[in-house]
Amino acid sequence: MNETTISKDTKRAVIYARVSTDDQDCARQVADLTAWAKRAGYCLVCAPYIETASGMKTARKARAEIIAQAQRRQIDTVLVTELSRWGRSTIDLLDTIEQLASYGVSLEALNGMTFDLKSAHSRLILRLLAGLSEFERDLIAERTKSGLAHARSKGVKLGRPQGNKTDEQHRDAVLELHGLGFSYREIASKLRIGKDTVGRVLKASATS
Repeated sequence: MNETTISKDTKRAVIYARVSTDDQDCARQVADLTAWAKRAGYCLVCAPYIETASGMKTARKARAEIIAQAQRRQIDTVLVTELSRWGRSTIDLLDTIEQLASYGVSLEALNGMTFDLKSAHSRLILRLLAGLSEFERDLIAERTKSGLAHARSKGVKLGRPQGNKTDEQHRDAVLELHGLGFSYREIASKLRIGKDTVGRVLKASATS
């Protein structure tokens, strides 16, 4: 549908569907969300965004494209089957909901969870999420300390390598922190190594 034919009262929506592995597909998610959009009278402004990525994977191209579309004020809402399809963690969910809200875009899940920060109900839920995200940060910090201690017990030397040492020294610690959702920059800072080292370790792990 051409955007000029859309009534100003009609919500412009996009579908986001995600699976974790290549042997899964998004067909059921897309079908359910398409039917839901039709029942709600939403206008789907483009083809569904489909992504294959694990829950902890930081790079999500399709999700980034939706956020860019929101920034251009081309959509009013994002439809997902459940919040875990969109957010990598409570912290990530909170951050991206607020980012969408800053562009006037809501996030709606098929299970009934809707985040439209113009409503008091959504703002209350967001405050609860903020509390949960703080709790999650504490858990991550605790797991990080445990992971670093485990890495040290295996003989992994943490910190910037001296001389011509291999990335293997930092492999366990880098993978541990990456698995907990830390960014390249955060991992490099915590281990006092370069981002290039982090990148090489993760790239080698992904291809091994």
